[in-house]
Amino acid sequence: MLHLRMITPHHLTEQVVKLVEQTVGTTHLVVLKGAARDPEGDLVLCDVARESADELLREMRSLGVDRTGSIAVENIGLSLSRRADEAEEEAPGEGADAVIWEQLSESTHEESTLTITYSAFLILATMIAACGVVLDNAVLIVGAMAVGPEFGPLAGICTGLVRRDSKAAARSLVALLVGFAFAIVATTLFSLAMNALGLFHPGILDRPRPNTSFIWQPDPFSFVVAVLAGAAGMLSLTSAKSGALVGVAISVTTVPAAANAAVALGYGEFAQMWGSAEQLLLNLLGIIVAGSLTLIGWKLLRRTQHARMLRRPGAPRGGAGA
Repeated sequence: MLHLRMITPHHLTEQVVKLVEQTVGTTHLVVLKGAARDPEGDLVLCDVARESADELLREMRSLGVDRTGSIAVENIGLSLSRRADEAEEEAPGEGADAVIWEQLSESTHEESTLTITYSAFLILATMIAACGVVLDNAVLIVGAMAVGPEFGPLAGICTGLVRRDSKAAARSLVALLVGFAFAIVATTLFSLAMNALGLFHPGILDRPRPNTSFIWQPDPFSFVVAVLAGAAGMLSLTSAKSGALVGVAISVTTVPAAANAAVALGYGEFAQMWGSAEQLLLNLLGIIVAGSLTLIGWKLLRRTQHARMLRRPGAPRGGAGA
């Protein structure tokens, strides 16, 4: 269940209340007249099954509540209520399969902006991967994958493309490309500093590295794995199963490929550098393609469900598309 807190202008309150009452899967409706001060209006509270939330939010926005008031959505960790159980039973589908597009856009916006924190995590992850590459240590490679924050911008690109939001897609693309550029430059300097300290050595990339040689030797499986990971990652973001995203992070070699490219650049090993760059681009492309197709699939499924959506008698029709 989700909890909605809305500040509605006085002239919209009755329409909002009617919409909530007539939407399948809603309960615990509370109206506090004149309770809101900034912006001025009424406070409307309700709980809604996750399956019905996207439909309700779209119609709230079609009324202009987000422009003249506010809509806040919170996850309910525990709800001990027979009426809440009944509301979840009434709502069509399963909560784990429900996509809340507004929530997806908001979360990807936060994770796909070029910030100091995002850049720092990506740089540190690439440096950790550089150590793993030099030491041929798979544990460090996996750790670097888990630290890397690059799936946020990748998801932002997919969401922007599917929702035809060019601004969001461009912002995410800038964060992705500039972030990796910073990480590769910083890691190249890091590898040269480690070389000066005697911790990295010339020719270290030429020795056999059975645990990490796949990083700079892309093959068809590189793209296949990226596609599978992209689909899994997007499913994780769009459903209630967000814990699966950690598994996605350690299944693709974006950060390790950038790290190997940086170390190879520092030592003038251009063959490995280009191989790593190809690996990086294949992974990024596979994730974007799979993520976008996954969202398109969810969008088509939602339209099918919308056509069959059960409503309480007298429910309004219409609403903006996803």
